[in-house]
Amino acid sequence: MSGRVAGKKAFITGAAQGLGAAASWRLAREGAKVTLADVNAAGAEAVAAAINAELGADTAFAVPLDVTREEQWTYALEEADAVMGGISVLVNNAGISRGGDIEQLSLEDWRLVMSVNADSVFLGTKHALKYLRASQPASIVNISSIAGLIAGHNTPAYNASKAAVWLLSKNIALHCAKHGWDIRSNSVHPTFVDTPILDRLREQIGRETADAKLARQIPLGRIGHPDDVANAVLYLASDESRFMTGAELKLDGGISAM
Repeated sequence: MSGRVAGKKAFITGAAQGLGAAASWRLAREGAKVTLADVNAAGAEAVAAAINAELGADTAFAVPLDVTREEQWTYALEEADAVMGGISVLVNNAGISRGGDIEQLSLEDWRLVMSVNADSVFLGTKHALKYLRASQPASIVNISSIAGLIAGHNTPAYNASKAAVWLLSKNIALHCAKHGWDIRSNSVHPTFVDTPILDRLREQIGRETADAKLARQIPLGRIGHPDDVANAVLYLASDESRFMTGAELKLDGGISAM
């Protein structure tokens, strides 16, 4: 087996589409086995089937998972461990956004965003660590956002949840290091990326107008591609990043440099 993550066994949430699907394809093409987890079970199964069609049977697997439900986490991780023969990479990617400023946002939407974006990283890591300890060297890759480092005026839940992912990633890194485990934890911070999370804005003002509006906020003048993030996940999942933990990797087209 060849590839930058040959022999790795990755569990990826939110893998039915967008960044999760892109990361699954990238890791699989570089030699990893991947388990795709998503509340959209049919979508995850379709991506896994496509990966297997290209790369061979038993490269990719799919499990249903609502990342806000603890009992589903324990089941999904057990299944992934059984079919892959271990778990050495955890990619906490599942995420959502809800609009509205601090006065407009409902408590229901606040709790939903915090649950999907932040609780999922807590639950996933809490229950995955026993598998990661058995498959060292291991890596946890948490998809945060540049919005976890730089605030906007109308995204309180998204800002707060992604900031929580950022600092929780550091806490996890220190926890693992303190125990002497070769398990690293890092966060990735993309800016606007061409994924379904942009659909709501695109539906409101049109795709071309929406993408141009977002691109004007980015010094490089364009929104990101899912593969930009998948490449970062590949690096953090691989042994190339063995000395990187508790760090944040910004993929923001220069926004944070302003």
